[in-house]
Amino acid sequence: MTWCDKTVLVTGGTGSFGRQFASLMLAECQPKKLIIFSRDEMKQYAMRADGFDAANIRYFIGDVRDKERLYRAFYGVDIVVHAAAIKQVPTAEYNPFEAIKTNVIGAANVIDAAIDCGVEKVIALSTDKAANPISLYGASKLCSDKLFVAGNAYSGPRKTRMSVVRYGNVAGSRGSVIPFFWEQRKSGVLTITDRRMTRFWITLEQGARFVAQCVGQMHGGEIFVPKIPSMRICDLAEAIAPRCRINVIGIRPGEKLHEIMVPRDDARHTVELPDFYVIQPDFQWWDTKNWKVGKPCEDGFRYRSDTNSQWLSRDEMQSIIVSLGLDGSSETERRGNPLQAVAAAR
Repeated sequence: MTWCDKTVLVTGGTGSFGRQFASLMLAECQPKKLIIFSRDEMKQYAMRADGFDAANIRYFIGDVRDKERLYRAFYGVDIVVHAAAIKQVPTAEYNPFEAIKTNVIGAANVIDAAIDCGVEKVIALSTDKAANPISLYGASKLCSDKLFVAGNAYSGPRKTRMSVVRYGNVAGSRGSVIPFFWEQRKSGVLTITDRRMTRFWITLEQGARFVAQCVGQMHGGEIFVPKIPSMRICDLAEAIAPRCRINVIGIRPGEKLHEIMVPRDDARHTVELPDFYVIQPDFQWWDTKNWKVGKPCEDGFRYRSDTNSQWLSRDEMQSIIVSLGLDGSSETERRGNPLQAVAAAR
């Protein structure tokens, strides 16, 4: 897909994903305009200070809870990447009404505004916690996923198409357990909830590139699931702080022992490709030829973190930790100035 003639808007654009996606857009894709939509002026100021101040960037203060503001922001936009969310499991458990307002009502607002403003494509970020959810966060994101899939029917003959990207824990994102463990290692004790626990892992760069790839491939209604490795939480702790004592504190409310990204009940709609799965929508008008290159998954198939065929080794995780700058390098040193990257690309 050619990005140079597109106006792209990212909700939650000052978050970990938004910054990484903006860096990718500036360095490699060069859209006509890139709009960072978020509610925190200080984070927008910080992005500018970090070099995200190219001529094609715009900063838009707003909240996905405010539908009128979305209508104003979406005018003339071709592609929306919806990353805004309340995503911390304990936060959502303690503040369920707020999570619903942002993750569910906010999703509905994005859909309405996108359809009415003539946005071509919307891709929403989801989470492994939305599959067979047991937490309020996971349930709210499942609702969001369902809304975006159904939004294609709401769009009808209009041009707006919507899809979802679902992936696992993002290494180094805000609230990630990796920086949490790195901070704890100073005390000599790491707290984990259960030694048996496993999680899917993806880096911010991998996530941003996968989303950009899916924007180019989507037909509308799919849930894209990348094939990514798993890791046991005890191995992660060992990779970060091999000399620290482990204190097992028990599973927190809303937390799973293992995560799943393709539930068994979705297998009959799922096709497998070399690097990802596609959960196809159950639409009467869906063209099954859309993903004819994919291999249909067998009935009863599940994509779970504990039965995954790909596993991160401790050495591989330690390499990721170095790339995150937890070894002392700054974010600018790791990422490079995005404007310098743009100049190099030219």
